[in-house]
Amino acid sequence: MLTVRKSCDRGHADHGWLRSCHSFSFAGYRDARYMGFGNLRVLNEDWIAPGTGFGMHRDRDVEIVSYMLSGRLAYRDCRGHARSIPAGDVLRIGAGTGISHGEVNEGAAQAAHFLQIRIAPCRLGVEPQLEQVHVPDSDKRGRLHILAAPRAVPGALTLNADARIHAGLFDGEDAAELTLDPARKCYVHMVRGALVVNGHPLSHGDAVFMEQESLLSVSGGSAAEVLVLDLAA
Repeated sequence: MLTVRKSCDRGHADHGWLRSCHSFSFAGYRDARYMGFGNLRVLNEDWIAPGTGFGMHRDRDVEIVSYMLSGRLAYRDCRGHARSIPAGDVLRIGAGTGISHGEVNEGAAQAAHFLQIRIAPCRLGVEPQLEQVHVPDSDKRGRLHILAAPRAVPGALTLNADARIHAGLFDGEDAAELTLDPARKCYVHMVRGALVVNGHPLSHGDAVFMEQESLLSVSGGSAAEVLVLDLAA
């Protein structure tokens, strides 16, 4: 079963310093149809104005993955970590027993544009963890490159969650397939551009919910970037 949700159907919020599109219920946006999908809880597309950002706030028992699209974020937390996150980097916070953290756009002129993904963890009450990797475009060109997985994969984040996150760049004749377990769920999010997913044309912000499917196919891209999340049901 495959269901397409268009970008315009997402929740939207504009706080001046922060503009967000919510794929699932979050903060002031509530839709009983979209409380999550499998163990995926949140997928927000955020734009943070220069010199502003999220002050210190606390999370626990959640896996948080930030996928930077443009601009640069400055990250800091209560455990003394400070990181700069440029476009092309992916940051994972394993909140575990609890961690206070903040993210600020350190640019002077450009909005920091990124996706924030939240996934329910496998194990509760573990020690907080922080990971960061850089994923060059060449790794994603014409293929579904793995960004994060439950077990160690070279160059990828290691999640405390039964989920795998792939990213790909597709243009022209580029095409790829991914074998799926029909007992699991798959969520496809269009980051930018246009792409055909299992015969359905998608553009920026569109999503596909897949259940009881055995194959994902992508083709017909035009400056396309896509995220694919293989999720526990």
